[in-house]
Amino acid sequence: MIKTEDAPRRRLLPPVALGALAAVVVGAVLYGTAEPPGKAAAACPAASKALAAKLAPLAKGGLAALAVASEPRQAVPLVFEREDGSKATVADFRGRAVLLNLWATWCAPCRAEMPALDRLEAEAGDKGFEVVAVNVDTARLERRGPFLDGVGVKSLTRYADPSGDAFETLRESGKALGLPVTMLIDKDGCELGVIAGAANWDSADALSLIGALKGG
Repeated sequence: MIKTEDAPRRRLLPPVALGALAAVVVGAVLYGTAEPPGKAAAACPAASKALAAKLAPLAKGGLAALAVASEPRQAVPLVFEREDGSKATVADFRGRAVLLNLWATWCAPCRAEMPALDRLEAEAGDKGFEVVAVNVDTARLERRGPFLDGVGVKSLTRYADPSGDAFETLRESGKALGLPVTMLIDKDGCELGVIAGAANWDSADALSLIGALKGG
């Protein structure tokens, strides 16, 4: 992780410390040993809990850091923008599973991860699943397009949140300490898992996990 003037409004931790702390904090929130601030999110149907249990043993290899929820809750209602500037929310994707990823151009792990996310969307994206990669740069917004072009992105829709509020919302709810951060959300809008840091999203393990997410 790299700290620059373009980073969202918080002090970033070194990668090693971040990884260890993120695993504890995110796991605590998801597994119920800590409560995020503010009003508790609504509970999810039994099918979401069953799907989370199905995903848990698939969180292995390069996805071992994925914290799978034992009691899924409705996903945090993040707001961001489509490429044409119109507003989008997590609720807009109801009826399809989503891999929601927050990234920034100044984030070196994001650069390493982005091609895999693009390949995952090309391989698995359809009416039942989408990789929703949201850029959270708050300055020098002209860098976003060249960044994605430079890493060869062809399949991802270009979502963005220039306000930085999406990241701040996840940080305040205890789900993010740095970037990238990724959430798995089922077709009912329930958050099934969170992973802090980059992952190899086009690996065989990832494709198996996403296949299960789509099938739930």
